Amino acid sequence: MKQNICLYFQVHQPTRLRQYRFFDIGKDSHYYDDFTDRTIMRRVAQKCYLPMNRILLDAIKAHKGSFKVTFSITGTALDQFARYAPEVIDSFKALADTGCVEFLAETYYHSLSSLASEAEFRHQVLKHKAAIEEYFGVSPKAFRNTELIYSDAIGYQVYDMGFKTMLTEGARHIMGWRSPDFVYSCDVQPRLKLLLRNYSLSDDIAFRFSDRNWGEWPLTCDKFLSWMKASEGDILNLFMDYETFGEHQSEDSGIFEFMKHLPETVLADGGFSFVTPSGAAARLRAVGPLSVPEAISWADEERDVSAWLGNELQQDAFNKLYAQTEKLSILNDAALWEEFGRLQESDHLYYMCTKFFSDGEVHQRFNPYDTPYEAFINYMNVLSDFIIRVDNALAERR
Repeated sequence: MKQNICLYFQVHQPTRLRQYRFFDIGKDSHYYDDFTDRTIMRRVAQKCYLPMNRILLDAIKAHKGSFKVTFSITGTALDQFARYAPEVIDSFKALADTGCVEFLAETYYHSLSSLASEAEFRHQVLKHKAAIEEYFGVSPKAFRNTELIYSDAIGYQVYDMGFKTMLTEGARHIMGWRSPDFVYSCDVQPRLKLLLRNYSLSDDIAFRFSDRNWGEWPLTCDKFLSWMKASEGDILNLFMDYETFGEHQSEDSGIFEFMKHLPETVLADGGFSFVTPSGAAARLRAVGPLSVPEAISWADEERDVSAWLGNELQQDAFNKLYAQTEKLSILNDAALWEEFGRLQESDHLYYMCTKFFSDGEVHQRFNPYDTPYEAFINYMNVLSDFIIRVDNALAERR
């Protein structure tokens, strides 16, 4: 029997905050750096999304349906595509039309709502599901939470929303002696199947590919195939950010050439089949339940949620933001709900992370602020203005 490969890419672009000073509070409620959003989106579209989509489309056509890939695209990325790079949406539609691409559901705003509010989590997932249906004409059957965040409780909610398959991280402290290269089930909802990221093989591409100090550099398709063949599991889940290609790993590194030849190399071997998450869930049985009482993610060495909630700055911002949920429910104002969604983007909290050792470089690479404290102050200034708007709207209702 052939082994299965699930190749999945996360597509996300945050809504970046402008420099928002204390003296702007109560006077100016435009929070976003639209120029930076447009500039970065246009750059990444040309360097990553468009060329990679062409490579994947060519591979799908060349292999006549044997090559399959999976995406999840956040609502904020879709919004920016529509605003700044509509040709990217067209290129994803071309992939959708092949029938060889699965699109997953997730939180619309790439938020941590699954850790804060069940109602808000459900709202964002359904909003995102509707957007995928509108843009690509397919209804998501599988789910990927923000940053692969998962726990038993989240899995239960996800199944209750109608999803039968969910992706998460094969975190070592959860797996113990077990391999991530099998399908598992949710410990509290056995009918939810779990696909676990093989972080070693995924990170060989996503993080180590261009590192000339890496003992295995350069990474070739044949070498990578030999590593995959060493697995004795049912499925290899290769999950990574789509921006890996051309953005995090530059074109000069050879990353595009690697991806052009990888499908052919793998399929020519004859020992593997490419599958989507839903296809894997239909084909493979769960080998057993996976107990995850505390939330895990694919971030940092800890594989937990400390990248976003690991210090007092992040926790203060998180708690003050979600404390507005009840007031917003009373108001039910569409504009304020939209603002609330954008302020939930996990990137805002990620920028406040104070880790310095093994993961400090990664946090700095994706951070527009000079320090975590600058990120916190800027965000809290914005949040203070937002809270004033909410409170004023409530006062007008009385």
